Amino acid sequence: MTTRSRLAKIVAVTALGALLLSACGSGGDSESGGDGKKETIEMWFWGAPPAHQESLKTNLVDKFNASQDKVTLEVTFNERVDSNIQTALSANGGPDIVYGSGPSFVSPFAKAGKLVNLDEYSKKYGWGDRILEPIYQSGTVDGSLYALANSINTVGIFYNKAVLDELGQEIPTTIEELETVLTAAGDAGLYPSVTGNKGWQPVNENYSSMFLTAVAGPDAMYDVLNGDAQWTDQPFVDAVEMSAKWYQNGFLGGGQYLNLNFNESMQLLADNQSPFFFGPTLAFQFATEFFNDENGNVDDLGFIPFPTVGAGLEDDLFTLATTASFSINAASKHQDEAAEVIDFMMTEDFMKIMTEDWPGYWGVPLKGLELDPANFTGLSATYADAINKIIPAVEDGRFGYFTGTFFPPQTQQELVNIDMVWLGQQDATSFLESVEATFASELESGAVPPIPKP
Repeated sequence: MTTRSRLAKIVAVTALGALLLSACGSGGDSESGGDGKKETIEMWFWGAPPAHQESLKTNLVDKFNASQDKVTLEVTFNERVDSNIQTALSANGGPDIVYGSGPSFVSPFAKAGKLVNLDEYSKKYGWGDRILEPIYQSGTVDGSLYALANSINTVGIFYNKAVLDELGQEIPTTIEELETVLTAAGDAGLYPSVTGNKGWQPVNENYSSMFLTAVAGPDAMYDVLNGDAQWTDQPFVDAVEMSAKWYQNGFLGGGQYLNLNFNESMQLLADNQSPFFFGPTLAFQFATEFFNDENGNVDDLGFIPFPTVGAGLEDDLFTLATTASFSINAASKHQDEAAEVIDFMMTEDFMKIMTEDWPGYWGVPLKGLELDPANFTGLSATYADAINKIIPAVEDGRFGYFTGTFFPPQTQQELVNIDMVWLGQQDATSFLESVEATFASELESGAVPPIPKP
């Protein structure tokens, strides 16, 4: 590295540090507030598509700002929000409202005193009475609330009804029926399913979570995540082996798993090249580009849970996950106002209006929520129907655990590496022995987030 480039890097890093440090509780001078009077409260958000950014500005920023006269809310969109927030928090800076990726993100910053204990705000706004208990628990650290999830999420099956009709198949409700359709699609020269990990290996954890839920089941997962079972127990071996069998026989990606990303996969589904897209409900936001009124295929797309496999497991199990979480920066000068913004988003009205514009990302996890799909248009109606199935299942305890939400970080990464088994580089037992060793270390160190009982 040349002296000039090193100096350029130093200047750049210094400037970034100054920006991050100055962001939190900027004091809200007249310039940053934009209206000459109010102070500014900041939230950083991921770099969503322009139409979705506009929706958040209209339905959150504009409406919140119009609802009070103390502060001006500003939202900044950035693709690197996760790493930027971590850097800023470590330097006692960052935005007032902390956008996070879930419990694994929240726990270390809460323990380091970087986030506000939300227990008093929870009492004030009644969050404990309104939010689904398992989701509420996922935002706690040592019994206190530090984050609220913006949306419930699950991994399942998007299906194309037109392709099923062409194949002469019904929507599958059992694992045997699902395998029949996958085989029929392959025999017809179609992709049995799409969704690969091109450019983003963590897609693998959608599958590891889905197979663990369907094969091992909620109780076995609850026990192992609490240290009362071993990852090398047979149900987990069966789950990993089944996923490997499906990868190797082409059921997962039709031999092109490594060459497909989400958009390419959804395009193939819309082009009638496959009956299935295995993925999270979060993917509804991508599906709107391909299944819409202009293309005349909205009614072709549906969503169902992955069928159960393990003996004695209930039908309609859902892999429980969250999309993102909101916390309050301990360095914020506007903690009360930040709590008001978070509460603004934790409502049925906000969920409905955001779902109409942005399906898949704003399934606010409210108790007893039941949406009328007739009040929505396009894929928002399909998403509302999916939410109506997920919420009661969670309230009934019919859920497994998504690795990115409920697993400690190093164990989560181990499950991302499940493709080592799929590619024949490791057998299921030795893979799970490594998972067991990693998990035992994280369990002993207290890195395992709260695990809600199914």
